[in-house]
Amino acid sequence: MLPCSMFEKSALRPRAGLRALVTLVTVAALPGCARLTPQQANQDYLVYVGTNVADPAANTIYLYHLRPATGELLPLGAMKGGASPSYLTVDAAHRHLYAVSETQTYLGAPGGGVSALAIDPHNGTLAMLNQQPSLGASPCYISLDHTGKNVLVANYSSGNVTLLPVRPDGQLGAPAATEQHQPPTGPHKNQEQPHAHSFLPAPDNRYAFSADLGTDKVYGYQLDASSGKLRPLPAPAFTAKPGAGPRHLTFHPNGRWAYLENELNSTVTALSYDAKAGTFQEIETRSTLPAGYAGDNSGADVHVSPDGQTLYTSNRGDNSLAVFHIAPATGRLTLVQHVSTQGKTPRNFALDPSGRVLLVANQNSDNIFTYSVDKQTGKLTPTGKSVSLPSPMFVGIVPDFTK
Repeated sequence: MLPCSMFEKSALRPRAGLRALVTLVTVAALPGCARLTPQQANQDYLVYVGTNVADPAANTIYLYHLRPATGELLPLGAMKGGASPSYLTVDAAHRHLYAVSETQTYLGAPGGGVSALAIDPHNGTLAMLNQQPSLGASPCYISLDHTGKNVLVANYSSGNVTLLPVRPDGQLGAPAATEQHQPPTGPHKNQEQPHAHSFLPAPDNRYAFSADLGTDKVYGYQLDASSGKLRPLPAPAFTAKPGAGPRHLTFHPNGRWAYLENELNSTVTALSYDAKAGTFQEIETRSTLPAGYAGDNSGADVHVSPDGQTLYTSNRGDNSLAVFHIAPATGRLTLVQHVSTQGKTPRNFALDPSGRVLLVANQNSDNIFTYSVDKQTGKLTPTGKSVSLPSPMFVGIVPDFTK
């Protein structure tokens, strides 16, 4: 089992019949770190948490074991992941993790950085491989294209996107492409310049899309994964309402619909997707806030359940999760529920791959809370389980490959 005392060395014993005793590891302990019983060690998921801890010498990425039957998170350790690793992504083979450093300067130069980390297959711990500049300030989002050959990064403060190639050993090559978003910008006070807020591949990997909060647009790029090239489409893939502030985009499992979380006007837009042209058309836009709410709020994250039946969004200010049913024939949304995140500023949340459990990271109250999911209705019920850690920004749930 993993250690509960600082830098204690111990071994992980995998499930019987899969492999022999695993090599020794060293991990920094977490407050309240629990020793795993054999039953706990056989649970299904690991959780990587990115934080806003700015000290690059500190432990900034946290690792937990998730018990989906109860929603319990068992602390396993914390590791160095660079400064302010606010957004993470893990490759399909669970061999490498990539993290942005959401900073204004990187190694003494203007801009942020991107880190490649090796994942120990025996225990999930991380080791730094290399780092590269993001060629922009405050990188806030990172994804992998579906071949795993390229990392896609959105740089918020400078309003540009960058592609970095992934080498065969998992290290990052120097940036191969970068594209700057241009004015005109929207009418909101936070739209003084372009602000790229997400960057992800289309389901078929032919295009990559970036939601820009500053310009109220989703930009599309032809993606050549083999050569690591981006070619901007001649017109935006979608234009949101003035002042909406597009933030995060996610695709429905059917590949025909997508959903756009708008930060500045606290709405979510259902979109139909033209995979041939790489463009979107609005189906409808719905508020993510409870009726009558009049306080300050900004939308944050958006996810579709693995079965495609439910959409979830997060509200910072109201500090709630909004739950919507997705009409199976049209993709339209019907409000099901608002539920408190039990903390402040839910920056990010995630569903486990089975859709049984949802975790929400509350940035400004330093905690993560877990919810059970009703698979029939999509409704969320707090499990009563939570953990505390500094400034959680991102939760990434992966199958427990250490078994």
